[in-house]
Amino acid sequence: MSISQLKMVAEWEEQKEQKLIRDFQLAQQYLQEHKRKLAGLEQYRLDYLRQAQQKAKVGVAASTFNQHQQFIGKLDKACEQQSMVVRKAMLVADQRRMTWLAQQKKRKAVEMLLEKQQHQAFLLGEKREQHMLDELALQKFVRQKV
Repeated sequence: MSISQLKMVAEWEEQKEQKLIRDFQLAQQYLQEHKRKLAGLEQYRLDYLRQAQQKAKVGVAASTFNQHQQFIGKLDKACEQQSMVVRKAMLVADQRRMTWLAQQKKRKAVEMLLEKQQHQAFLLGEKREQHMLDELALQKFVRQKV
C-alpha cells in the first residue's frame, strides 16, 4: 500500500475514532443524567416517606394513610425502573468505551505502519542521494585523472 493510500486510511481511522469518542461521551452524559434522575427520585421518595411518617405520628385517617402507602409504592416502582435505565445506560457506555478503545488501537497501528513506511521511504531517498553523490564524485575523480 502506498504512503498516500495509507495516509487516507489513517485519516479515515481517525475520523472513525472521533465519532466513537463522541458516541462514548454522549453515552456517559446519558448515564450521568439518569443517575441524577435516580438520585432525585430516591431523595423525593425518602422525603415523602418522612412526611408520611410525621403525619402518621400526629394521626391520619386510614384512607389517607392508604393513599400515602400507594404513592410510596409507585415511587418504589419508579425507582426500580430508573435503576434499570441506569444499568442499561452503564452497559451501553461500557460497550461504547470498549469500541472506542479498539478503534484507538486500530488507528495507532495504522499510524505506526505509516510512520514505518515514511521512515523507510526517507532512508531509501537518503541512500539514492548518497549513491548519486558517490557517482558524481567518482565521475569528477575520473575526469581529473584523464
